[in-house]
Amino acid sequence: MGDTRRVVDGEQRSTVRPLRPAAPPDGGAGPVPRPRSNPAPASAPAEPKRAEPKAEPVAEPEAKPAEPKVEPAAAAAEQAGPKAGRRRRVTFAHALRVPPPRQLAVGAARATRAWSRRPSGRTTLPALFLLALVAATATAGALLVPAAVRKPQPAAVDATTNAPVQGVPQTGAVPGATGLPAVPGVTGLPGTPLPTLTATPGGTPTGPVVGPVTPGRPADALAAWAQQVSAATGISQVAMQAYGYAELVLAQTQRSCQLSWTTLAAIGYVESRHGSANRATLQPNGVAAPEILGAPLDGQGGRSRILDTDRGQLDHDPVYDKALGPMQFIPSTWQEIGADADNDGVKNPHDIDDAALAAGRYLCKGGRNMTIPGDWWGAILSYNDVRRYAQDVFDKADEYGRLSGT
Repeated sequence: MGDTRRVVDGEQRSTVRPLRPAAPPDGGAGPVPRPRSNPAPASAPAEPKRAEPKAEPVAEPEAKPAEPKVEPAAAAAEQAGPKAGRRRRVTFAHALRVPPPRQLAVGAARATRAWSRRPSGRTTLPALFLLALVAATATAGALLVPAAVRKPQPAAVDATTNAPVQGVPQTGAVPGATGLPAVPGVTGLPGTPLPTLTATPGGTPTGPVVGPVTPGRPADALAAWAQQVSAATGISQVAMQAYGYAELVLAQTQRSCQLSWTTLAAIGYVESRHGSANRATLQPNGVAAPEILGAPLDGQGGRSRILDTDRGQLDHDPVYDKALGPMQFIPSTWQEIGADADNDGVKNPHDIDDAALAAGRYLCKGGRNMTIPGDWWGAILSYNDVRRYAQDVFDKADEYGRLSGT
């Protein structure tokens, strides 16, 4: 209750007495203010008021250096330590409330809208929007264009000649002959006169006809010529008829191409040994039996990787493409360039008549002239983009030209 100070009591001795509380300004005695405490229960009786003794005059205390005043509540808190249930003081940095992300977004949107109404915002904001649009377009183009623009696929695949070689000639003579087959009526060989072409309503020639229309393959009109050339080259007569017939059709439909049967025969040899690969045999109607199907183009063993393009309708494989028939067409290419050379109403890649004519049309695409070395090599590499393959076709076509004497 109050502080104690040194009070002088006389000159020679001094005693220490406790200070008494000062009297109220009005001179009356009253209770001393006390800190609030928990209210007493209603049942507890009120304490009687105590009369405080009157203050007695005391002498002035001696001068003493001021001591820092400590609040009773703070001192008690430091001695007692933190108590449960009492609010703890924290620093200002931790007490700062951070608005939730939604409020931040709303605030940013309002600030942006307010800025856009200013003169500087009206000029800058459209430019920023345009810049973002250009960046998004460029990003989309970088992702989509490479996926859409792919390297052109070859027309056919030959799994036996996959290793490329260097030094494919781009100049010099083309292999084999470039003229028409030595059909009877042109060279004096015995047989029927030179066949002529008839056209369908669409304007596409369908094949030679000797005299009146007779059942069977149109290429049978070249039977006598094919028999003699077959004996010299070792190519089956059925295959020879198909190659010669394709040259005749292209000579009248694409005159500037000047494709020789020797090139078609060389491709037929490299691709399927003239329709005899996988123990197949060319039937008299030109169809290979059983069907000649290449290995799945799954990217294994040096093969190309080409996913299914025909839903397995032609190659019976719904996952990967397979090369088809004597000329080993890829299904997607056959759907584009397939031909019906025997007038049976079906474009059959396993029919060597249809396949040889389709191969000739593919080689002549783009206005190529097969008597020009650059065009010849470009056509073969477009058929199968492997340099060793092109060199093998060149060598075989040149061999057939020498053996046949054409």
